[in-house]
Amino acid sequence: MNGCSLRFYMHENQKHRGILLYEWLLEQAKKQGIHGGSAFKAIAGYGRHGVLHEQDFFELAGDNTVLVEFIIDEAEAATMLKIVQQDGAPLFWAKFQAEFGIVGSSNPAPGS
Repeated sequence: MNGCSLRFYMHENQKHRGILLYEWLLEQAKKQGIHGGSAFKAIAGYGRHGVLHEQDFFELAGDNTVLVEFIIDEAEAATMLKIVQQDGAPLFWAKFQAEFGIVGSSNPAPGS
């Protein structure tokens, strides 16, 4: 199948409407019937201000980046971007073309 990888980047402690932003984002996708999404925590990184963020044993959680990714079709990506824009959630996003499927299964990917 062809579609896209839609990624959103945020700080792990960033909240929106009283809940963690990555949890809010995953919940919005679930409400739209999107079949899966994942949140990944970065080990280290820096953003537009050039400040290096990395997790230290003595540091409390909160400053590292979380990536939320969906492998979806173009219509679902447009829906997710519209939800985020309308709701005012402050997010950096990126979208890439993707080819995807399931290997090792007798059940083909939906739409193939």
